Amino acid sequence: MSNFFVALYAVLPMFIMLAIGFTVRKMKVIEEAHLPVLNKIVFNVFFPFLMFNNIYAFDLSADFNASLLLYAVVAVAVIYGLSVGFALIFEKSNKSRGALIQAIYRSNFVLMGLPIVGNIFGSGRLGMTSMLVTVIVPMYNILAVITLEVFRGESIKITKILKGIVTNPLIIVVGILFAVFGIKLPEIAESVISDMASAATPLALIVLGASFEFASIKRYKKNLIAVIFARLIIVPAISLSVAIMIGFRGIDLVSLIGIFASPCAVSSYTMARQMDSD
Repeated sequence: MSNFFVALYAVLPMFIMLAIGFTVRKMKVIEEAHLPVLNKIVFNVFFPFLMFNNIYAFDLSADFNASLLLYAVVAVAVIYGLSVGFALIFEKSNKSRGALIQAIYRSNFVLMGLPIVGNIFGSGRLGMTSMLVTVIVPMYNILAVITLEVFRGESIKITKILKGIVTNPLIIVVGILFAVFGIKLPEIAESVISDMASAATPLALIVLGASFEFASIKRYKKNLIAVIFARLIIVPAISLSVAIMIGFRGIDLVSLIGIFASPCAVSSYTMARQMDSD
């Protein structure tokens, strides 16, 4: 029962914020015409602070598990390759292909993985899990930019893809440099960054909830069923089974659960909207 409540406390706040977004739109507090602007603000202003804040305070002296990091990177790459193959066979529309691929390989590791690990093992043991965030989340972002750019439906331009990777506001290289060299900001700056980061997730969820159109579920039922089945059943079954066979246990295994068994990342919607995907 305690495990059930851990899962409930990790997921329920997200559903509540989605419901708030859906409600405020129904109450006309947010108009449909405002959603693209709000989405752009979340993407370009708040998410960079969230990503920077996640890696800024990482302590490199914490226990470092190279095999865990290597497995996570390789597994994400393999899942990405399989999701591309699946999308090319399953879906004919390029714009839908990009969204399908992102929804399968990209998990909500930051918003769900870290809280679950913290709830089980305590916030003081998040060093290696945070290190995984600094590697896996940028990897997610780079793959997403490449994928959504390739499947825009236009002719593929390598220079445009590279520009998208370099300039994408979610890829916060500066945060990694700060963590590596131990650079500390003034307390006022840290406070501002922390406050902006704290606002990113609620705003993203509220905008996402406000964008829900339940009438479209029936129209996209085939894609939704396929993606949810792949993301929440097939991906965990393969990646976690292999991890267990290799020998990962305890906090390492729970960290991998956060990567491979959590739902699609909220920022996937934000990026898809910004890059003309479905």
